[in-house]
Amino acid sequence: MELTTVWFALIAVLWIGYFTLEGFDFGVGMLVPVLARNDVERRVMYNSVGPLWDGNEVWLLVAGGATFAAFPEWYATLFSGFYLPLLLILLALIVRNLAFEYRAKNESPGWQRGWDRCLVIGSFVPALLWGVAFANITAGVPIDAHKEFTGTLFTLLNPFGLLGGLVTVLLFATHGAMFIALKTDGDIRHRAGALALRLGLAAAVAAVAFMVWAQARTGTASSAVAFVLAALALVSALAAAWKGREGWAFAGTFSTIGLAVAGLFLALFPDVMPSSTATAFSLTTTNAAATSYTLTVMTWVAVIFTPIVLVYQGWSYWVFRKRIASHHIPILTAPVAPPVPVTGK
Repeated sequence: MELTTVWFALIAVLWIGYFTLEGFDFGVGMLVPVLARNDVERRVMYNSVGPLWDGNEVWLLVAGGATFAAFPEWYATLFSGFYLPLLLILLALIVRNLAFEYRAKNESPGWQRGWDRCLVIGSFVPALLWGVAFANITAGVPIDAHKEFTGTLFTLLNPFGLLGGLVTVLLFATHGAMFIALKTDGDIRHRAGALALRLGLAAAVAAVAFMVWAQARTGTASSAVAFVLAALALVSALAAAWKGREGWAFAGTFSTIGLAVAGLFLALFPDVMPSSTATAFSLTTTNAAATSYTLTVMTWVAVIFTPIVLVYQGWSYWVFRKRIASHHIPILTAPVAPPVPVTGK
């Protein structure tokens, strides 16, 4: 197998890792105003992903860095052509991260409500725009002979791209609800399980429509297999959620997202960014790749450090594996001012 194919597969794995792990972070963030009925339950939801969200974002950084190093032409065309959507994603992620860090810095209800809104917006915008972006990458975008994107933001906001965005929003919301049902206890756990079923049904309809459309446009035999397995995984997740088997339900949505992303990359290969202008202008694993020496060095670095990163992140999930409930959250009370001594004359 050529190193270009190896690195295309590795980049696909990195994106699968990002969407399956960060996906439930986005889902939890979007569902805070829906599931939580008081401040204690909101804090339960924040704490459910508190030790995990920043580690999950590392997958995005590594995916971007690997694309830059292994396929510099792909990186250049993608990040210049999709500049505005990617900038909006970056700003949303910054706002979301600030919400995690700053919400607890002040006990004012207005302060906390403001950061809750930031968390919702900062989770919804990336969930939507990542779906729009990957749908367009798979279907093809206008690229000229100089490997430059010639469209605009409105080029990306086509029906196929918007359906892709709707699918990621619904799948991530379902994934997040499954995670809350798995990670919490008490009333919020049961509400999350019930909501996961309703969201999952909507996600199933949208996802099947999108995968059928994607398969009809650019699909291959291997992508068809991945899409069918993704659909079966989602059905299995909903069946497990119906029976109250939260671990299996979460594993099902995890597998659904991973297989769906794998299907998109299988439909894409050997292109990395197809051109809708002319097939000859498409970026492929061959004409967009770095030199053989660069790919060889990167391969050795990946072989050495990837297992270390996986072991560390797996350990962090193991340490924070227990459920969180309202009684684990301390009640914040305002400090009582000391009495003013009364002195006589």
